[in-house]
Amino acid sequence: RQRQMCIRDRPIFAVAATSHDLARRAVKLAKIEYEELEAVLTVKDALAKQNFVRPPFTMQRGDSETAIEQAEHQLRGEISVGGQEHFYLEGQVSTAEPTEDGGMTVFSSSQHPSEVQKLVAEVLNIPLNKVIVDTRRMGGGFGGKETQAAPWACLAALLSNHTKRPVKFKLSRSDDMCMTGKRHPFENNYHVGFDSNGQIKGINIEVNGNCGYSPDLSDAIVDRAMFHSDNAYFLDQAKVTGNRCKLNTVSHTAYRGFGGPQGMMTIEMVMDDIARYLRKDPLEIRKINLYGKDDRNVTHYHQTVEHNKMAELISSLEQSSDYQARRESISQFNIENTILKKGIALTPVKFGISFTVQHLNQAGALVHIYTDGTIHLNHGGTEMGQGLNTKIAQIVAHGFGVDFDAVSISATRTDKVPNTSPTAASSGTDLNGMAALNAVNTIKERLINFISKHFEVDSQSIVFKDNLITFSKGKISFSELANLAYMNRISLSSTGYYATPKIHYDRAKGEGRPFFYYAHGVALSEVEIDTLTGENTVTRVDILHDVGSSINPALDIGQVEGAFVQGMGWLTTEDLQWNDKGQLASFGPANYKIPAIGDTPAEFNVNLYNSANPETTVFRSKAVGEPPFMLAFSVWSAIRNAISSVADYKYTAPLDTPATPERVLNAIEQTTSWFKEQKHG
Repeated sequence: RQRQMCIRDRPIFAVAATSHDLARRAVKLAKIEYEELEAVLTVKDALAKQNFVRPPFTMQRGDSETAIEQAEHQLRGEISVGGQEHFYLEGQVSTAEPTEDGGMTVFSSSQHPSEVQKLVAEVLNIPLNKVIVDTRRMGGGFGGKETQAAPWACLAALLSNHTKRPVKFKLSRSDDMCMTGKRHPFENNYHVGFDSNGQIKGINIEVNGNCGYSPDLSDAIVDRAMFHSDNAYFLDQAKVTGNRCKLNTVSHTAYRGFGGPQGMMTIEMVMDDIARYLRKDPLEIRKINLYGKDDRNVTHYHQTVEHNKMAELISSLEQSSDYQARRESISQFNIENTILKKGIALTPVKFGISFTVQHLNQAGALVHIYTDGTIHLNHGGTEMGQGLNTKIAQIVAHGFGVDFDAVSISATRTDKVPNTSPTAASSGTDLNGMAALNAVNTIKERLINFISKHFEVDSQSIVFKDNLITFSKGKISFSELANLAYMNRISLSSTGYYATPKIHYDRAKGEGRPFFYYAHGVALSEVEIDTLTGENTVTRVDILHDVGSSINPALDIGQVEGAFVQGMGWLTTEDLQWNDKGQLASFGPANYKIPAIGDTPAEFNVNLYNSANPETTVFRSKAVGEPPFMLAFSVWSAIRNAISSVADYKYTAPLDTPATPERVLNAIEQTTSWFKEQKHG
C-alpha cells in the first residue's frame, strides 16, 4: 500500500507499507520545513504580473477594431466561468507489478495508457518495451485521467521496482479532489459592435484560463477555447486572444469539452446582452448571427464551415418544442407572479471534432479470428463507461456479418496496440472504429480471395451476412469458413490503422483546418427561479442533437443526457472554492454538489438528428462524447432570461458561473435596482 505527503496539493514524498493504515500513520510522522512565498491566486493578479505557463496567443481575421468603432452599437462585458471537479465514481488508482525480465506491468485507470508507459519507463530508466500498461476499464474519466493518471502509476512503479513487490496506489476521495486538476476556470471579456438588427459587425474576445501551477494540457485547452469562441456564429471581423495564466493552485487539466465550453460562454453571453439592449428575443439574435453560406461561412481561424445544419436544427426544435407559444405563456406568468419567475432559452452548439494537436489523430487495432469463428478484438481506445467497446465490437461484428456476441474485446494494452492516442476529444469511435474496420477489411479481403479460388466463384457474388457467407454456388457458415481458411493456411489476423484526413493547422499564422467536421446540437431549457432566495429549478428540457448515422442510438442518447446533466451541474451547482493559501476548500460531496437524480428536469426530451455524416467517418457517424455537454448553455441562458423578466426584459445583470442561488439572488437585486433607477430616473 502506498500513501503520499503533500503540501498545497503537490506531492512531496511517498510511503510504501503493508497496509493503508500503516501508510497513513507513517505519513503523519513527516516533518517538513519550508518557506511560504507570495502566492498568485487570481487571474487578474496573474495578468497584472504577466504570470503565464505559456505565452499569449491571438487568432485574428480582418480589422475588428475599425469594425467595432464604425458599428451602430457597442457593448462590453465580462464573465467569470467556474471550474469543475471530474468526480468520477472510481478515483485515481494504479497497481504495479515487477516482471522477471526487469520490467514492469502497470494496471492503470488511465485514458492514455501509452503515456503512462512512456513516463513509467522514463522514471525507471528502462526501455519502453519493458513496460506494459493494462487498462481494462475505468469507472469514469471525463478527461481527469488523460494526463493525471500518470503520476500515481509512476509512484506505484517506482516503489514496486524498489521493493520488488506489487504496489497498489489508490487515492481517497478528498486527496483525489485536492491533488488532481479540474476543468480550467476562465475569466473572459468582450467588446462587440453590432447593427440595429443585432448582427455582429466586429468583436474582440479575450479568454483567460486559470492553468494552476504548471502547463499540463493548458496550451491546447486555451487554444480550443479560442477556436470555439464563435460557437455557431459568424464573426466577420474578429480578434480572439488567449492567455494561459499561472496561479499557485493545483494544476488544471482536461475535462469534457477541453476548453470549448469556457470559450463558448462568452459569445452566448454576447447574444443575450445584445438581445436585452435591443429589446429583442435572444433566439432572434442567435438566428441572425448563425453561420450561413458564401461570405458568411468562414471561422476566425479560417476554416470553412461546411455541411452546416444549424438553421435547420433550430427551426425543427423551435417548432417541435412549441417555443414561441411557451415563451409568450412564460412572459404572461412573469407578469402575474412577483416571487416566482420563469425563463426559457434555446441555444445552439457547433463543436469541432479532432485533436487540435495533429499527431494525436491516429489509432491502431488488432483483430483475430479463431478457428471456431469467434473474434478477438483489441484497440487503442479505453472504456470509461461511454460504451466505446460496445460500438467498436458492433463495427467489427457488422463488418464480418456475424452476431455481436461473436466478438470479444480484451483490455487496452500497450503490448497489443502500440503508441496509442488518449481516448479524448470525442474521437474514440472515429479513430479506433476506423482502425478496427481497417483490420476487418484486410482479413475479409483475404477470405473473399480464398472463397473465390477455393469454390471457383466470382468474388462479386460473395456476401457476409447473418453468420453466413453466401456466394453463387452455395453458402458456408462463418465458423466453418474460419476453420477452412486456417486449414488452407490463410492468415486470420490483422492489425488496422487509421489517420484522420484533411486536417492541418498553422499555429504561427493562426489559420487552417484543425477539425475534420463539426457536430451540431440545439437545446431548449425552461427554468423557474425564486426571487427571494435565488434558488432555481430546471423544469423542462428539449434537445435535438446531430449524431450522423448513429451506430448505437441508445448509447448516443445516454451520452447526450449524461453530458447535458453534467453541463447543467457545471453551470449551476458545482462551486469550487479555494482558501487564501490556494488550497481547495470544497474537497468532498459535503461541500461540492454534483447534480443528483432530483435535479434532473421533470420533463427531459432527447431526440437524435439522424443524418449521415458528409465526411467519411466510420459508418458515417458523428462524435457524441463532448458536444452535448454544451447544450447546457440553455439552462444558464434561461436563468438569465428569468432574471431579466424582473426588469421587463430590458436588462440582465452579469451572471458568473456556476449560477448558485447566491449569484442568482445578487443578479436579481442588481437587475431590480437598475429597473427602479430607469423608472425614476
